[in-house]
Amino acid sequence: MSSASSSSGKKSTIVRAKKVVAVGALRTTFRVLEVLAPGPGARWAERIWLTVPKQPWRPKSLPPVAEGEPFTMRIGASTVRGRTWGEGPTVYLMHGWGGTAEQLDAFVQPLVDAGHRVVSFDAPGHGNSTQSMAGRGLSTLPEFIESLRTAVERYGEPHAVIAHSFGAAAVVLAVLDGLPAGRVAVIAPMSDPIGFSYEFAKMLGFGERIRTRFLKVLEQRVGASMDVYDIPKRMRVVDPATLPPLLIVHDLGDRQVPVSSGERLQAMWPGAEFDPWTSLGHFRILIDPDVVGKIVAFSSVPRTLPVP
Repeated sequence: MSSASSSSGKKSTIVRAKKVVAVGALRTTFRVLEVLAPGPGARWAERIWLTVPKQPWRPKSLPPVAEGEPFTMRIGASTVRGRTWGEGPTVYLMHGWGGTAEQLDAFVQPLVDAGHRVVSFDAPGHGNSTQSMAGRGLSTLPEFIESLRTAVERYGEPHAVIAHSFGAAAVVLAVLDGLPAGRVAVIAPMSDPIGFSYEFAKMLGFGERIRTRFLKVLEQRVGASMDVYDIPKRMRVVDPATLPPLLIVHDLGDRQVPVSSGERLQAMWPGAEFDPWTSLGHFRILIDPDVVGKIVAFSSVPRTLPVP
């Protein structure tokens, strides 16, 4: 092994060791707060929950895409920035938590070539959009949903919506709230954002005293019950006839959002198609030509109007 490789390996090991120590200290602190001060622990947990990762994933080589027509929208305290391309039935692209619109650029030209107008934007607190109502470096699920609604008000009813990860949860909730999407394709979907609070608590080392309080703090911030964002609970009472066709694409080895999340969404959504892939992970699946082709073909199926 060369000295450069050895040095690089040592630095990588040191970085990993520091992260392990930091996570261990965080979990220890939360275990103490769970017993002695669940209120402050809940407020801290809520802030961590809302914190947007600072470095979004970018492919090694960006897919070729035209500059597009820029636009802005006002979503609460945030100026949301996006782009449109092409003409025809509109397809909306929704990135995930900590992501950017750019991550879905591989879909733009194929959709334009298929005869669509494409609308893509950065959610509040993400990418080129300004900070969210929660503050600098933070964001919220309601702002994802409101960004999509506002874009639809401007550019028209969606022929289809394509969404990744946490953005998929926002799209599903928007549909449950009445968004008239013709078709929905989700990639590595987060299917139970409120249920994830249990995994979140496990990761940080706190229990039910902090978890339940942290959700109450979150309710106060967004001004709505967490039941509104409970996808499994809402799916149990939805009329299947109101749901558009759904395609779920998920890598079997996804480490960020396990494939079980996509499988749960399929089980909840009558008639949903589940399309498993391998060796693409959570992000490379966004630029795989075969995946892109499958989703573009699904999203381009002519819309069938209900018989009067």
